Amino acid sequence: MARHLFRRLTRRWEPFVADITGHPWVKKHAPRLADPDLWHLNRRSTARAVAIGLFAGLVPGPFQVLGSVLLSIALRANFPLAAITTLYTNPLTIVPLYVVAYEYGALFVGNADAAPVPPPDFSMSFAYLGEVASWMGQLGKPLALGVLLLSLTLALIGWCAVRVGWRCHVVAAWRKRARQRAARAQQPT
Repeated sequence: MARHLFRRLTRRWEPFVADITGHPWVKKHAPRLADPDLWHLNRRSTARAVAIGLFAGLVPGPFQVLGSVLLSIALRANFPLAAITTLYTNPLTIVPLYVVAYEYGALFVGNADAAPVPPPDFSMSFAYLGEVASWMGQLGKPLALGVLLLSLTLALIGWCAVRVGWRCHVVAAWRKRARQRAARAQQPT
């Protein structure tokens, strides 16, 4: 049921995708945007997109979506999904993620004797973003290494989770069809 609903929703986008990929500017300057893997959800492009989105989500500042789109084009992943996946980081989650990244990096840098600077108190203002940037700058090497390692770890976990989940879904569908065939074969004609 859900699979059919999802297919109907994605088919709504087909004319939109055809308009974009058929546009003369795209054909002339960005022919790679016509690659089907950038638009269709299949096992490979979906797993790549989730991994790219999780990796690019920890990029500081407004470069998350741009980075995910560029990586998606380079690695032939579904770039709308990659861009959406970067949204796991937001003003509420970025500080805890960077604290985890700092601790992760401190394991490898060996700078565990220095006490980390506490994160700034959350507020919905532009000053908060400046405070977060200043806080990140004070954390130095452990944070830089930790962000890279955490990004790679999340990307690997996301890629594996999508591949395993997709495989489980396919196997369940195969088994369901086998049960339906067996039930039809046992019915009297």
